[in-house]
Amino acid sequence: MSEYYFAYGSNMNAARMTARGLQFKRALAGSIGGLRLAFNKRSASRPDRTCANVIHCPDSVVEGVLYQLSSVDEIFKMDPFEDAPLYYSREIYLVESDQGQIPAWVYVGNRAVLVDGLLPEHEYVAHLLEGRGYLSEAYFQQLLQIERHPPAKAEGSV
Repeated sequence: MSEYYFAYGSNMNAARMTARGLQFKRALAGSIGGLRLAFNKRSASRPDRTCANVIHCPDSVVEGVLYQLSSVDEIFKMDPFEDAPLYYSREIYLVESDQGQIPAWVYVGNRAVLVDGLLPEHEYVAHLLEGRGYLSEAYFQQLLQIERHPPAKAEGSV
């Protein structure tokens, strides 16, 4: 068991984590070598859209937010939001931080729900961008370039 959770997708938005009831002591910048960010996990709520996932890629690094949870049991609160174990499995990876390597929970998309050719929602990617304070400038710029669906129009707008 680990008291750390590494977020690389929409959970980089600390306000989203708080709204989901996750209690954490602190948040740190983190990265995992040998993984890269991909948008190939079919959304549970919108099957025509995708969510963030990590895939093995030897020469890549995924950056994100490393949350120190208030207790080891806090991670169980995340499973329903991540549709684990159906859509994601929860695995332990070593995350690089300014505190050294820290073992942390990471959600990884299950093969049965991986799909190519779909895009994430504009609003979904906005949550990733909220993690800016924990990301290198180069990585943040890459996130800005993610192809996505346009923002949803307000009802009644043209």
